[in-house]
Amino acid sequence: MTERTGTSAGTQPGDGAGRGLSAAEVEARTARGEINDVPVRSSRSLADIVRANVFTRFNAIIGVLFVIILFVGPLQDSLFGFVILANTLIGIVQELRAKRTLDNLAVIGETRPVVRRDGQGVALPASQIVLGDLVEIGPGDKCIVDGEVAEADGLEIDESLLTGEADPVAKQRGDRVMSGSFVVAGSGAFTATRVGRAAYAAQLAEEASRFTLVHSELRNGINDLLKFVTWVIVPTGIGLVLSQLVVGHNDLAGAVRRMVGGIAPMVPEGLVLLTSIAFAIGVVRLGRRKCLVQELPAIEGLARVDIVCLDKTGTLTEGGMDVAEVRVLGDGSASEDGGGSGDGNGPADEDGSASGDGRDGSRPEPYAGPDAESYVERVLAALGSSDPRPNASMRAIIDAYPVDPGGPRADGGPWRTERSLPFSPARKYSGATLVEPDGNRRTWLLGAPDVLLPRAHPATGDVEQLSREGLRVLLLAAADGLPDAPEAADGVRPAALVVLQQRLRPDAGDILRYFADQGVAAKVLSGDNAVSVGAVAGKLRLSGAQNPVDADRLPLDAPGVVRALESGTVFGRVTPRQKQTMVGSLQEHGHHVAMTGDGVNDVLALKNADIGVAMGTGSEATKAVAQIVLLDDSFAALPSVVAEGRRVIGNIERVANLFLTKTVYSVLLALLVIIWQVPYPFLPRHLTLVSSLTIGIPAFFLALAPNRERARAHFVRRVMRYSLPAGLVAGAATFVMYLVARHHYTGPGALAAETSVATLTLFLIAMWVLAIVARPYSWWRVGLVLAMGLAFVAVLAVPVLQRFFALKLVGTAMPLTAVAVAVAAAAAMELIWHRVSRWNSGSGTSTGTRTGTGSGT
Repeated sequence: MTERTGTSAGTQPGDGAGRGLSAAEVEARTARGEINDVPVRSSRSLADIVRANVFTRFNAIIGVLFVIILFVGPLQDSLFGFVILANTLIGIVQELRAKRTLDNLAVIGETRPVVRRDGQGVALPASQIVLGDLVEIGPGDKCIVDGEVAEADGLEIDESLLTGEADPVAKQRGDRVMSGSFVVAGSGAFTATRVGRAAYAAQLAEEASRFTLVHSELRNGINDLLKFVTWVIVPTGIGLVLSQLVVGHNDLAGAVRRMVGGIAPMVPEGLVLLTSIAFAIGVVRLGRRKCLVQELPAIEGLARVDIVCLDKTGTLTEGGMDVAEVRVLGDGSASEDGGGSGDGNGPADEDGSASGDGRDGSRPEPYAGPDAESYVERVLAALGSSDPRPNASMRAIIDAYPVDPGGPRADGGPWRTERSLPFSPARKYSGATLVEPDGNRRTWLLGAPDVLLPRAHPATGDVEQLSREGLRVLLLAAADGLPDAPEAADGVRPAALVVLQQRLRPDAGDILRYFADQGVAAKVLSGDNAVSVGAVAGKLRLSGAQNPVDADRLPLDAPGVVRALESGTVFGRVTPRQKQTMVGSLQEHGHHVAMTGDGVNDVLALKNADIGVAMGTGSEATKAVAQIVLLDDSFAALPSVVAEGRRVIGNIERVANLFLTKTVYSVLLALLVIIWQVPYPFLPRHLTLVSSLTIGIPAFFLALAPNRERARAHFVRRVMRYSLPAGLVAGAATFVMYLVARHHYTGPGALAAETSVATLTLFLIAMWVLAIVARPYSWWRVGLVLAMGLAFVAVLAVPVLQRFFALKLVGTAMPLTAVAVAVAAAAAMELIWHRVSRWNSGSGTSTGTRTGTGSGT
């Protein structure tokens, strides 16, 4: 490494403060409670989970009815209470599994800032930072606590997530650092001045990291439905109670049991339970693939994505690169549109500008002479050693040139770094002023050719050709003045092209094809040269990669940006602010956007996207704002993430039709009973049986089944379009059959026979609703429907089950009539289903067209 004799702004770490706290000081401050004790909660506590699953509005209703039945009825009429108890326990267990998965993954992905103690940098958990600690920071690092800058080397910090300020803020010694901001360029260290809950962003960070069940269209839609159901249940239930007490005045216990039997099925308690279970199991499944879900709403959001924006580096390509070639240009002259002049071999000017460069014609530049290649290699080695926090490109150069090719190692040799400029995504180049063995000072810049290379330079054609081959090209150029001067890039003298070969992810092509098959448009947004990005995407056979777009040529208005994004696929030279604008413009025009990235330049876009996906080895800032972190950096996990979201939202919508159809026909039956002043046709055990076989058990399997259909908007509208008319048909047909049976049967056992016929009718109709919802059929779906039907047949055929459920068909006339009524109702439901399907397919295009169906595999 070269010897560092200066920094761009600041302090040297050699003083006492630069050693950080001693072990004794840390122990004393810990004893005083001066620690960063903000709790990091990746999931809800056990108490929160139990409370959320037990103390619900509908559990309270069911609980009261359960207690009533325990006093007035046999055990079999209280089965609905035990079912709710079992479902609640299942929900708690599944959420505890999700909690354990989240907590374990959070530990794996935990940020461990480097803290300097006793002069040594140590990676510690954020919770072990104490007041006065010296925290080291570099590009991509998030500031964990508030502090004051103690060391700065070209340090630039982005505070936009806290203050809204768009541009990075250059920091000097003594400047304030706020927790929640992140480093975009340079390096340094700061002294912690406020830790724990006193830190600026502590409360915000704690709230953002806290477990959230669901705040989404799905959850909000279910809540709206449940509010409506509650308003319907209360007056209907009161009316049913009064009606049954009047009708059954000679049998008070029987009247109460039938009243409970009428109210209990109105409650769609399983819908809330299955929603929670589906999300919890989604977390567990993704956790097995090393996907940390930091916000559970992300799982639903994935189901709605129709555009995924990808950063090239670290997403389509692996993080590492290799130096493929260094092409010396042999051009020692300044460009036509700028450049300074030298005076021979004199010392450096006072402002640090390069002199003594031989541009008076006495001798050629060393990078243009006979030893140009070895000289350029020494410059690259020195530049690499001058960067304390190298990015992927500089790391490849360091690996290729770890020592001074012309002599001893750079850190013990004659090359010295006088001033350095770290790479910045906005600037697109880094640089340093190097002192050579003969005392000459030269400023070198290394960065994007389309930023540094003078116009009409002969090397432009080489750059374009290399970029078309998918190679990353950097320009090494000599410059006048200081590397961090605003005009440093003006009039540079190109010395060499550094050609880097990126490592394509082996699974990237398959993943892009998966997105295409699923109707999700992939857009590559990269800060690299557009032609180079297009070549990389072309190797992966991404459609549209042959026409890359330079972001500098994009229109400024939002509609124009959207048109360009919808027609294009690959975009190069995209600045961090442009990425944010592109994502926002797509969202404003009705698209649901996912953004993947790993670098600081992706933070703003990740924060604003509907779903932000960060790589596990990415910068701390990206992981902090993303909803999902791929801990093992596996791009191959993305299809699983998308599929999990579609499974959850698609299946919950599917089973919602079952639960709400039951609610509708239960309310209608109660109203008809009130109007006709007849005993309620069912005991609680009958509806428990029907609900379990046609809704509860099959809904559990359907909710967890594969589903590739992308979710659409207006969840409540689509569900009610079918469940409302289907419930009305089921309730009306069942009540008509009940009235027919009341006229047919007479004698002491008439009510039991009427109840059995009504139960048969309702079961057959509800089975047809299940058969409709279970489509498209597969072997296991058909098997599920048949198994439920056979279970009901077993109840009718086995004497013990007959007595337990009080079900016995009398004669053949009424059972056959019940079958005929059920067939007619099923025909009506088929017509409703086909009509509603056309409506939904026509109105569901606001978030994208249908792209698939349930897999059934």
